[in-house]
Amino acid sequence: MWKWLHPYANPEKAYQLAGKMLPWFAILAVLLIGTGTVLGLGFAPVDYQQGNSYRIIFIHVPAASMSMSAYFAMAIAAFIGLVWQIKLADIAAAAIAPIGAVITFIALFTGATWGKPMWGTWWVWDARLTSELVLLFLYLGVIALYASFEDKVLAAKAAGILAIVGSINLPIIKYSVEWWNTLHQPNAITVGKSNAMPPEMLIPLLLNIFGFAMMIGALTILRFRAEVLARNAMRPWVRDIVADEENR
Repeated sequence: MWKWLHPYANPEKAYQLAGKMLPWFAILAVLLIGTGTVLGLGFAPVDYQQGNSYRIIFIHVPAASMSMSAYFAMAIAAFIGLVWQIKLADIAAAAIAPIGAVITFIALFTGATWGKPMWGTWWVWDARLTSELVLLFLYLGVIALYASFEDKVLAAKAAGILAIVGSINLPIIKYSVEWWNTLHQPNAITVGKSNAMPPEMLIPLLLNIFGFAMMIGALTILRFRAEVLARNAMRPWVRDIVADEENR
């Protein structure tokens, strides 16, 4: 069933496939985020309770949701690398980690910025905020482990184990507002349930969520391709690519 995937375990084939996918992810990211941000900041109605300050939701919620999605993708890649010993999966996990860390920082920063006018303080040790901060530390731990060993195989194993174990934090982040009495408001969008947000707010928010997903995909592909080239620098096909670039 999965035989069609086998050729892409080859670094050259994976590099070429990633190159074909990159423009699609990049174009969709620009279109979705551009449209969603313009609609959200310029045309969405003013919230009757929070006024215009709520508009940070169009950055905060996509960043927060994608910080968890990126970690989940990294943990899956790490699991594949550990179980099936597929080096490209380890490279994918390593490529995701710094991007996920930046997105998580954006989620924390925008959350603090939003919390100041709403709660009267930049930070509280709220269950949602604290578990999101733990997520940032997990990303940083994975990055540090990848960089701590000269042996890439050993580094991938150590970082992969941390990534997999750390995934237990994801349901804690998601359900923290339901499990504990927290200051953080309930989830803006709940799948399978009716959402109270009017379409003028919901549509830009969804556009930015999908746009952030495409942006993370595009940045991951860029890092993945760079890492594949770095780890296969002595291969003839990599030398051919370098020669072609030098001749342009």
